[in-house]
Amino acid sequence: MIKIAPSILAADPLNLERDVRKMADAGADWLHVDVMDAHFVPNLAFSPAVVRRLRQATSLPLDVHLMMDRPERYLDVFLDAGADLVTIHAEIAGDLTAMLDKIRRRGARAGLALKPGTGLSAAAPFLSHTDMVLTMTVEPGFGGQKLNAEVPDKIAELRKRGYTGEIEADGGIKEQNLPMLLEKGLSVAVMGTALFREQDPTEMIRRLHEMG
Repeated sequence: MIKIAPSILAADPLNLERDVRKMADAGADWLHVDVMDAHFVPNLAFSPAVVRRLRQATSLPLDVHLMMDRPERYLDVFLDAGADLVTIHAEIAGDLTAMLDKIRRRGARAGLALKPGTGLSAAAPFLSHTDMVLTMTVEPGFGGQKLNAEVPDKIAELRKRGYTGEIEADGGIKEQNLPMLLEKGLSVAVMGTALFREQDPTEMIRRLHEMG
């Protein structure tokens, strides 16, 4: 069954705990937390303190996406805060294998993210060190963008190459385009605006789960 991971980037920052509990009660599977450093992407979002508080507020797995130039400096602090899965980007400099292996040694799952314009060749050397590949379906940094129509083929190619880990997509995912992504091999859908603006998220998540 498809896993639904609400992105707290779309939550009300003044009522974050309320919105997180609402998504948990609605049947969400994971909680997606975007961490931005204003260097790798032109935005700032969410500190380890937020992840620590989320860990206290919910039992949902915390899916922490580090959109950072130097994530190796912060792996321990986010893992200590309670991250269950930590994703770094294939586009950064540094020893990706060492970072991914460290995440796993700490008992969390390791993810590798690709921007829409980054080919699978950038991820290929590291796939055996990952538990998930995050295919960004929009340019990372801001919510509310439209899904890049070329990215779903990247998901299909990953499956064609035999990748059996989770494949997550983030950006512009809606109830209307999720079936197409599922056909390509998606297993985790990050949804922000579409879920947090939905009047009945419980019913919506039920429908999404029934898709596959």
